[in-house]
Amino acid sequence: MQPWHTELLSELAQQVRVVFLALPHEASAELAPQLIAAGLVVFDLSGAFRLHDAEEHERVYGFRRSGALPQQIPYGLAEWTTLSGTESLIAVPGCYPTVANLALKPVLPLLAGTPVINAVSGVSGAGRKAAAHTSFCEVSLVAYGVASHRHQPEIAQALGRDVIFVPHLGNFKRGILATIHAPLKAGVSMDDVQAAYQQAYTKQPLVRLRQQPPAVNDVVGTAYCDIYPVVAQQHLIVCAAIDNLLKGAAAQAVQLANQYYGLASDTGLTQRGGVV
Repeated sequence: MQPWHTELLSELAQQVRVVFLALPHEASAELAPQLIAAGLVVFDLSGAFRLHDAEEHERVYGFRRSGALPQQIPYGLAEWTTLSGTESLIAVPGCYPTVANLALKPVLPLLAGTPVINAVSGVSGAGRKAAAHTSFCEVSLVAYGVASHRHQPEIAQALGRDVIFVPHLGNFKRGILATIHAPLKAGVSMDDVQAAYQQAYTKQPLVRLRQQPPAVNDVVGTAYCDIYPVVAQQHLIVCAAIDNLLKGAAAQAVQLANQYYGLASDTGLTQRGGVV
C-alpha cells in the first residue's frame, strides 16, 4: 500500500487491470478519466457516475462532471446488470439504492402506486468522520434527509418510477434494514408476488428469499441481501436487509468484477466477515 501520486499512473497501468475507487465524489470524477485513458477498468463506489442525467447529478452532488468519459456508464446493480467485459467504467450503486432496488424491481409490474421506502442504517453509513450526531454513544433513532436525500433520485432512476424515500440513522454499527410498502394492482395475490421474486432471484446466489422478516444481524459481515415479502390489505410490504459496507459497497463491487471477467458472481464472497 502506498499513497497515490499521478506520476505513478503509467507504472500502475503495467501492474493491474482493475481499479476500485472508494473516494469522495469529486475525487473519483477527476481521477477516473485518467485511469480509463491509461487502459484500466474502473469500478467506482462514489456517486460521481451513478446518475445519468448531468443536470440532476449537478443538482444532487453539487459539481459538474468533466473529462473524457464513456457515453454509456453501466449502473452496476449486480443482479440486474449484464456486463460484457468491455466496459471501462462501472458505477457501483449506493447502499440504500441497492437494498431498495433489489426489493422492488421484481414486483414493479404488480404495483399500482408509488412505493414508500423507510430504511434504517447503522452509523457506519455516515463514514468515519468525527461528528457528535454519529458518535455511537450519542446516536438516537432519527430520520434524516427527509424528501432531500441524494439516494432518492438514484433509486427512482433504477426503478424507472418515482419513490418516497425516508432514511433513518440507528444505534448500531453497520447494516441496513428497509421496510417498503406499495399498493398492488387489483387481483394480485401473494402467489403472484412470490412467483415474481422466485423468477428474479432463484439463480442469484447472493439474494436470499426469507420466510420471516430478516434482522440486520442476519446479513452483517456477508454479501447477501435478504428479502421477505408479504401481502396485506392489497398492499405489498417488503422487508429487506443488507450489510451497507459489503453488499451495499465493497462486496457488490467485487461481485461486478466477477461478472465482468466471467467468474461466478459470488466468487470470494460467501465467507462471513467480508471479501475473501
